Amino acid sequence: MGFSDLFKNKYEKKLDEILMEMQMNMSNNYKDNAQKNLEEFESALTRFTEQGRIKDKSREKYENTLQSFKERLKGYTHKDQKPYWTK
Repeated sequence: MGFSDLFKNKYEKKLDEILMEMQMNMSNNYKDNAQKNLEEFESALTRFTEQGRIKDKSREKYENTLQSFKERLKGYTHKDQKPYWTK
């Protein structure tokens, strides 16, 4: 827990938990789980924003993070992965 975590509300901490889980799933090559985490993160961010639970500065940061992960996870599925023996 870093110094900046002390000033986050429980909704921002929940978003951070989802991001950590997504990064862990990506590092372990759990592509389907990482995609589910991305959907969960986007849904939670939308819900918390609509409810006014997230500060504007934090919202912008999380929206940028969301766009970044959407780009990174585009095509990141086992379905699109070609077996190495079918070159």
